[in-house]
Amino acid sequence: MDDENEPVAIYVTFPDMATAEAIGGAVVEEGLAACINILPQMRSIYRWKGAISRDDEVVGIMKTRRARVEAIVAAIEARHPYETPAIVVLPIVGGSRGYLDWIVAETSG
Repeated sequence: MDDENEPVAIYVTFPDMATAEAIGGAVVEEGLAACINILPQMRSIYRWKGAISRDDEVVGIMKTRRARVEAIVAAIEARHPYETPAIVVLPIVGGSRGYLDWIVAETSG
């Protein structure tokens, strides 16, 4: 598989389930991601603008291919309510060949 078609996972945090579903649904409908898994009830502790914050958040894990990374990050940032959303691209180094092929097929349109 060439580099552009390598599957990747994108980890994103959201303020709530409704935001995760809206943004995740949009990027799947646009063919930028094959799917999103939404995990509710996460607690984040972080430093922001000099203060420690503690917030409940929702995690989204989107699956796409490397060629779509720039477009999906831009699409998330354009819709996300955070000033600086947490968006991290993670390589997928292996897995079920059928599943990985499905990710590529779903994001190749």
